[in-house]
Amino acid sequence: MIGRILSRLSQAPRPEAPADERLALAALLVRLARADGVYDPAEIARIDKVLAARFALPTGEAAALRRRAEALESEATDTVRFTRKIKDMVPLEQRIAIIETLWEIALADSALDDEEAGLMRLVASLLGINDRDSALARQRVRARERG
Repeated sequence: MIGRILSRLSQAPRPEAPADERLALAALLVRLARADGVYDPAEIARIDKVLAARFALPTGEAAALRRRAEALESEATDTVRFTRKIKDMVPLEQRIAIIETLWEIALADSALDDEEAGLMRLVASLLGINDRDSALARQRVRARERG
């Protein structure tokens, strides 16, 4: 099953592309949450909340998407397959919202360690987002969480 999912993510966009985009983003969120070696319940809950809000999913469906993404992320050897799927499907001007979504997870535990920061720089670059725009996205996320 995982092999079929990985194969689908590496193919060109198809009519069911929105589901692939959802799974690719969910896998990136999981990868980011696991980057520091700690995948805690607060991060899991935040991923579920972010997925539910971003894709207008009921809580149970968001959790199911996350669980599928956890399995996919565990089997993936690189991050590029996820970013490529998103880059192929989401226009550049809309990818900044994805960076904000990723920052929500990176900052979920109120600490940003080197592994998370490095992965954020890599993902932003792979999605065609420069460091300045990524930093501004991080500031917006922090401001929302404080206010």
